[in-house]
Amino acid sequence: MRKAISGICLGMMAMAGCSAEEKPAADPAASVPPSPSAAESAKLRSALLPVPKGMRVAYGPELGAFGSLKSTQEGLAAVRQAKLRRPECAGSAQLDADRPDVAKAPAAVIAFAADRGSITQAVVSMPAPVFPDPLPRECANYTADVAGTPVAYRTKMLSMPPKGDQSRAYLTTAKGGEENAEIGSVMIRRGTMIMSMLVVGKQVQPQGLYELAHLADQNLAQAAKQVR
Repeated sequence: MRKAISGICLGMMAMAGCSAEEKPAADPAASVPPSPSAAESAKLRSALLPVPKGMRVAYGPELGAFGSLKSTQEGLAAVRQAKLRRPECAGSAQLDADRPDVAKAPAAVIAFAADRGSITQAVVSMPAPVFPDPLPRECANYTADVAGTPVAYRTKMLSMPPKGDQSRAYLTTAKGGEENAEIGSVMIRRGTMIMSMLVVGKQVQPQGLYELAHLADQNLAQAAKQVR
């Protein structure tokens, strides 16, 4: 069940886009957005979190155009395979990977794991300031069928201390079968850079999420100062 919930979690992250609608496969011959320059890559890497104590790097860092990242594509696929009662809620309050400016934006993704849970972080360098709208009220509670298991999601906004130019944090409880998980999500914007972080575990403490957000914001602030 943890694996099933993790698949849907990918659909909730900024790196995973927001479309739950079935789409045709991409044409292999289609042009691929250029990879970030060496300077842009260094800036994006510097914005990523260091390995948290007691955790290991499970994935990445992966760099490239946001829409072409493997993590983005796998997240979109996970959402499309699930049957959401409210498909429009799959990417609410997240970046839309289907938007051309978002899909082509340079990005970096890294994931950490431990027995107690996982942390996944994405940093996207946009051409202009962009920040998603808040989660719609109707998306605070919805259900989805994930690999044949009904999963219920309940989300509340957290009172996280302000970060960067704009910030927002949520805590989602996912329950399915005999398993359950909590998903803490944070999004912070500084200038044209956006950081998205997802913390998944049996229990996610808001204070711990805020501490990670503080560290991530410090890295983002330093990276934002670097010249393109």
